[in-house]
Amino acid sequence: MPRRHIHVTGAAEAPLRAALRALRTELAIPAAFPPAVLAEAEAAAKNPRLPAYDATDIPFFTIDPPTSTDLDQAMHLARRADGGYRVHYAIADVAAFVAPGSAVDAEAHRRVLTLYFPDGKVPLHPAVLSEGAASLLPGEPRPALLWRIDLDAQGRRVATDVRRALVRSRAKLDYAGVQRRIDDGTAEEPVALLRDIGRLREALESERGGISLNVPEQEIVETGRTYSLAYRAPLPADAWNAQISLLTGMAAADLMTAAGTGILRTLPTAPDGAVARLRRSAQALGVDWPHHVSYADVVRSADPTDPRQAAFLQECTTLLRGAGYTVFTDGHVPTPAVHAAVADEYTHCTAPLRRLVDRYAGELCVAAVAGNEPPEWVRSALPGLPDEMAAGSRRANTVERESVDIVEAALLRDRIGEVFDAYVIDVKEREPAVGTVHLEDPAVVARIAGGESRLPLGEWLRVRLAEADPGSAKVLFAPA
Repeated sequence: MPRRHIHVTGAAEAPLRAALRALRTELAIPAAFPPAVLAEAEAAAKNPRLPAYDATDIPFFTIDPPTSTDLDQAMHLARRADGGYRVHYAIADVAAFVAPGSAVDAEAHRRVLTLYFPDGKVPLHPAVLSEGAASLLPGEPRPALLWRIDLDAQGRRVATDVRRALVRSRAKLDYAGVQRRIDDGTAEEPVALLRDIGRLREALESERGGISLNVPEQEIVETGRTYSLAYRAPLPADAWNAQISLLTGMAAADLMTAAGTGILRTLPTAPDGAVARLRRSAQALGVDWPHHVSYADVVRSADPTDPRQAAFLQECTTLLRGAGYTVFTDGHVPTPAVHAAVADEYTHCTAPLRRLVDRYAGELCVAAVAGNEPPEWVRSALPGLPDEMAAGSRRANTVERESVDIVEAALLRDRIGEVFDAYVIDVKEREPAVGTVHLEDPAVVARIAGGESRLPLGEWLRVRLAEADPGSAKVLFAPA
C-alpha cells in the first residue's frame, strides 16, 4: 500500500486530471489489460480450482474502506477454552484462478503491484478476478488459503496451520463502523475481540522493539467552492487490523524458515545518520524526543491527530527505506533476515490480489504445513522475485511521490505569492539555504529555496509560495 494516501473527489478532480494522465504516460503505466488476458481471466473466473475442505460454516467478516471491492482478507476471532484466542484468517487464493505461465500470470509479473493514483488505481489483476471471483465478497463462496493461528492469553502464537479451503464472508465492514461498534459496546464478540487481540499484539510488538507507523492519510477537503489539503488520522481499528496481518506474516516466515525454502521481507536497521536527521525533524516540529527514548518509543507515542506530529510520522517513513526481499532455497536463512520495523522475521503473504509476491509466499506455506516440496513453478520463480518486486516498488514509489507533488501543486497554483506559516523541518548540509518546510494549513510538505541566509532548522518561518505547477509537479517556497 502507498506510504501517503491521497483521495481526490468531486470538484477537486478537474484541475488534476491532465497532470495525472501525463504522469501515467511518462511512467509507461499499463492501461487496459490486453484482450487475451481479459479473456483468460473471464474463463478462470467461471472455473476456479476449488478446494476439498469446506470452511463455509465459519462466519468470516472483512474490514476495508467502504468503497473497496478487492478484498484480500477475511477474519474470524474467537476465545479458546484455555483463556487464549483463535484467529481464523482467510486470504484470497489467487492461484486457484491464475495458472503458472498463463497470460494472466505473465501480465501480473509485468505489473507486480496494484498502483494507487489519487484519481483511481491500476490493478494487478483484471477486475473480473480482483474485484469479482477471487475477492472475498460477502455472501459468496470463495477459494482461500485458510490460516488458523492459536494464541495464548498474552497474545503469543502457540500453533499455526494453513490449508486451502472454501470460505464465505458474512459481512463487509469498514474501519469507522468497526471502531464505533467496539467503542459503544455493540460489536459482536468476533469483532470486539479485534481490540483485545490487537492490543495484546501491540504490547508484544513494543516488547520486541518493533514499531507500526500510523501514518495519516492526506485528503482533499472541499469547503464551499474551494478545497485544501488536510490529514486524516488513522483509527485504532486500523492498527488492530494491521496486527492480524503482521501476525500472519510472522507465522508465515517461521513456516518458511523451518521448511528451508522461502522469501522474506527484510529491512536493515536505520543508520545513525538517518535517525539523527529524524531527531532534527522532531525538534523542528516540536515533537518531544528525550535522548534516552528510542525511536520506536517516540513514534509509538506520536499522536496522528496533531498536525505537527502527523508531519513527523510522515518523516518517520524515511527510516523504512532499504526494505527488500530475501530468498533462500537451501535451508540456510541469510543473516540478517529480520525486518527492522517488525523486529522479527516476516514476509508478505496477505495481499495476493494486489501484490505479486504474496501468491508465492502462500504456496510455500501451504506446502510447508503439508510436508510437501514447493511446486516447481514456485521454486523456479523465487530467484527472480526480489528484482521484480524491487522494480515494481520503485515504480509504485514514484507514482506516490509524483502524485503527492501534483496534488499539492494543483491545490496551490492559484495562490502564488501568498505568505504562509511554516516550520523548517530539514536543511541541506551542503546548501543551508535549501531545505524542507511543513505547512500546517494546508497540509503541505515542500521544498524551500531562494534565501540568502541559512534556514533556521526547527523554527517557525513565514514563507512565500514561489512556484506551483501541476504540469511539472513542482511546489517551491521562498523565505518571506
